[in-house]
Amino acid sequence: MLSNTDISNTLSSYQVSPDALLCDRIRTYTSVLLRWNERVSLTTVTDPQDILRFHFGESFLASSAVPIRFGRLADVGSGAGFPGIPLAMMAPDLLATLIESNVKKSAFLSEVIRALALENVSVVRSRMENFPSNPPGFDFVTARAVGRFEALLKWSGSALAKSGNVVLWVGEDDSAMIVRNSEWSWREPIQIPRSRSRFLLVGSPIRAK
Repeated sequence: MLSNTDISNTLSSYQVSPDALLCDRIRTYTSVLLRWNERVSLTTVTDPQDILRFHFGESFLASSAVPIRFGRLADVGSGAGFPGIPLAMMAPDLLATLIESNVKKSAFLSEVIRALALENVSVVRSRMENFPSNPPGFDFVTARAVGRFEALLKWSGSALAKSGNVVLWVGEDDSAMIVRNSEWSWREPIQIPRSRSRFLLVGSPIRAK
């Protein structure tokens, strides 16, 4: 299993300096993920070092890029819990809601939350479209490998508070397509470390004055 040094060295590329508690939680999360993945399709990445880099590192990147420290976060199509759970692990003052429609994946998310003793994370078994977006109140909406960007942005525009941001993990082609949406203001895409064509995209809805 990964040592604290292994974790620290890998996460330094993602601007993260993990303490002992975060390292322990990463190991626990990885163990639960691999155990459940034997019977529920959660990830095709099964090497612990690759999980650390691809899932945890890329999730943590948003904590410094946005940054995400306080407020309310909705993680849409949470799946195996990335990025919502890692962000909540880093920021105990962040209230994260994981929106996941799949019954087995929702059960997995609840198990991880229990195993990590996270009191700032909740799971809602629902499709995005069926989760009420009014009144708006989320400070962040995150989505990683979800797709359906037009529907996602429409829902996010209603769900976000006035100064809220949507944070997306996307490929180069999707990034180029999304930034053409004139109803949103987009920051310069942030290239994900150790990736040539994947980006972190941060945007906010343009509100009518």
